[in-house]
Amino acid sequence: MTWAALVPLKAEVARKSRLAARLALNDRIALSHALLGRLTTALHAVPRIGSIALLTDAPPVGWNERWIPDRNRGLNAELEAARSLLETPLVVIHPDLPLVEPGDLEFLLDMAEETGCSIAPDRHGEGTNALAMARPAPLTFQFGAHSFARHCATPGIKLTSVGRLGLSLDCDTPDDLDRAIAGGFVLP
Repeated sequence: MTWAALVPLKAEVARKSRLAARLALNDRIALSHALLGRLTTALHAVPRIGSIALLTDAPPVGWNERWIPDRNRGLNAELEAARSLLETPLVVIHPDLPLVEPGDLEFLLDMAEETGCSIAPDRHGEGTNALAMARPAPLTFQFGAHSFARHCATPGIKLTSVGRLGLSLDCDTPDDLDRAIAGGFVLP
């Protein structure tokens, strides 16, 4: 099975805003580029990932994969529009996973291929860091606060939850950043 990966990336000025007390804007932008690079490297290491598309207002310098322009309609509306341009199976994954490894992605895809859909919650069990759909599914994207519960409550959809450190530790807060550094992530 060949998968498409869709990676939503905020506009530069909005990236990692919850880290503003700790990192200057340029440092937050550099961090987001490093995190995107790590995710892209991990995605490329998974043979089943056939394509990677970045959903953002402007791709970073040097981006060599597909770019889908963000039209500023809100994350979920943008993801729905982008989904219509991509093939299924599809994995939507956020680019702020400092410890993500190819094995994490392989496991996420394995679970989706086995059950239809898999979901990776954040470490608090509140947000959604990745969502993999092996077959077309009547699943409306509901990313944002408490998205894990909202996605899991979708009628007629069985989501298999995948709890792996590389998929659950995102880099949103200073505490997340400290955990990432303790886990071996090196700031750019």
